[in-house]
Amino acid sequence: MSYFSNHSSSSRFTQSPRVSSSKHFSTSTVSKEKSPSPNGSLSIHPLKNTWVFWFRQQRAPGNKITNYEEGIKKISAFSSVESFWSLWTHLSPPSALQPTTDYLLFHQGIRRPVWEDPLNITGGKWIIRLKKGVADRIWEDLVIAIIGDQFDDCRSPAEGDVSGNWEDSSDSGADLPEICGCTISVRQSEDIVSLWNRVDGDIKVRERIRDTIRKVLHLPPATIMEYKSNNDSMQDNSSFRNSAIDRTPMSAS
Repeated sequence: MSYFSNHSSSSRFTQSPRVSSSKHFSTSTVSKEKSPSPNGSLSIHPLKNTWVFWFRQQRAPGNKITNYEEGIKKISAFSSVESFWSLWTHLSPPSALQPTTDYLLFHQGIRRPVWEDPLNITGGKWIIRLKKGVADRIWEDLVIAIIGDQFDDCRSPAEGDVSGNWEDSSDSGADLPEICGCTISVRQSEDIVSLWNRVDGDIKVRERIRDTIRKVLHLPPATIMEYKSNNDSMQDNSSFRNSAIDRTPMSAS
């Protein structure tokens, strides 16, 4: 069975069992086991950025549809390998969530994970539609790739090293990382993952992000990806409708 709900049926690969993966971390030590430091205390392996998990359920008890922003609830922030794993092991996987439920992971500098946030409004998102039952591995690999800085090389070379944080969002944007966050939307007939980037207008950066997604998720060559700017989402009030289909062949490298 193919993973994807909108690509050629001839493209197939075997589903991997859901095991915690750490291959994407840029830090040298990624084990969930805390290793003793020379003075005997437990060492912490900090991430480059602080990230926040959010949760959204479209339908409240009684099946009442809630306002999008009202339905978003903050789960917790984390800033180290250890605090990530501590949180991750207590989160239900996407396969255990009810339809119309979302997980959202965003940089701490983003006050609310919505299109209109000042750090999201000029950006957009890459979208992949998944068949039911395969989202757990894809979601875990995407999250780990993002917090492990696997998308850092996607920035425009002119931006240089953007290791600063987003706590002060009053600057020009030169010190902001390109990846804002990612989401998984559990729906009745499919699951949808999306990766949000900061600048919609830089086509080359968008293409590098697309290619990195394909690499870290080990996507089949025929996988169809979609892109939609947050401005377009605000215009038609939808994250996924009327998105642009990308059929660029995967490179052989």
